[in-house]
Amino acid sequence: MALGLNKIIIAGAIANTPGAYWQLTNVAATTSGTVIPAGTYIVFPTANVTIQAVSAYNATSNVATWSTVLANNTGGVIISDGVNVSANATTNTTVILATVDGGEPVTGTYNNK
Repeated sequence: MALGLNKIIIAGAIANTPGAYWQLTNVAATTSGTVIPAGTYIVFPTANVTIQAVSAYNATSNVATWSTVLANNTGGVIISDGVNVSANATTNTTVILATVDGGEPVTGTYNNK
């Protein structure tokens, strides 16, 4: 996940490399729900998977209300905080998400690698 969505595109970049614009991420959606890591993602349609988010929270009873954001086999764009958005499946499966590639980590502020 990129910390910002702006990106410098490198000519001749190869998919899923540090110079590529898109970075694909796989999330193992389970029947009990799998939290989606923090970030902004394009979600590709996946059969038997819904994306849900916490729409309300009752502090007295400590109960969260989950609502469907993307219905079964529907794609779209989501923003996850890494806690309150999950992928839920009727049978365990993999969901493919695309985000802006964060690039290669650097070893210092002014270093190129």
